[in-house]
Amino acid sequence: MSALAGKTILMSGGSRGIGLAIALRAAADGANIAMLAKTDSPHPKLEGTVHTAAEQIRAAGGQALPIVGDVRDDDDITEAAPRATAEVMRASAIFFMFVIFQQK
Repeated sequence: MSALAGKTILMSGGSRGIGLAIALRAAADGANIAMLAKTDSPHPKLEGTVHTAAEQIRAAGGQALPIVGDVRDDDDITEAAPRATAEVMRASAIFFMFVIFQQK
């Protein structure tokens, strides 16, 4: 049995890329994933949304709760944890992953 089996992870930045890879691995190990991401609808240049990521997590064997929000918004972060708790279970771990690009 994996150390993640039955645990719940609240994470941001998991709708694509390395964040999604981490979420999928955790789900394959039996974790439940509550995911905070901005991508409610498809971006013209980027693959995936919080909803398509949740579908992939479920397909990998985990439970998924997609939460639309922005990690840069304090209110979105404040609302994410209670929602995950109410709809999934108590969070065992919280990961905030984000990159901020600065245009020059």
